[in-house]
Amino acid sequence: MKNLWNIFKKGIIAENPIFVLALSLCPALAVTSKAVNALTMGLSVMFVITANNTVVSITRKFVNQKVRVPVYITSIATIVTMVELVLQAVAPVLYKALGIYLALVVVFAIILARAEVFASKNKVIPSFFDGLGMGTGFCIALVVIGIIRELFGSGAIFGFKVLGAWYNPALIMILPPGGFILIGYLVSIVKIYNQHQEKLKMSRGEM
Repeated sequence: MKNLWNIFKKGIIAENPIFVLALSLCPALAVTSKAVNALTMGLSVMFVITANNTVVSITRKFVNQKVRVPVYITSIATIVTMVELVLQAVAPVLYKALGIYLALVVVFAIILARAEVFASKNKVIPSFFDGLGMGTGFCIALVVIGIIRELFGSGAIFGFKVLGAWYNPALIMILPPGGFILIGYLVSIVKIYNQHQEKLKMSRGEM
């Protein structure tokens, strides 16, 4: 059980897809001008990466190594199509807001990377928790970016006004340059935190 927890939690901070691995940064800039869009994309990717890891792990012994990448992409595309259809039916406004970036989940590097690096070499349950952990880390990163950008860019969080009429919105925060700057600062913060944690482990003799 402890091993599964370690597999899960590494994707949240130590190997966060955006703040540490710097993978799939496209949605981190494109859909995080509003927190609700960021949350929707984050949950969608969390579901896709978890489901795909599970499928890849189940079928890993039956897939010829020479065609494994096309098989992985086909699996991802099928799951993404399901997510698109559900969103289109249940939340058409959010589906429209995410636009082409939802379809581009198929080629997100983090999803294919976890299938290749972890799920294709491990059993179903560890692969499930690896996908869930990476997806959770991805979702948290998007939501954090989205909340900060929306707060400073429009004075609201999830569409609810937080800052009064006195606040003059920093419009750069809802534009791509603001997203780049913010991600840079957050990457630095997470890197400093991880370095501090490594030093603590070394001092305790855990490494």
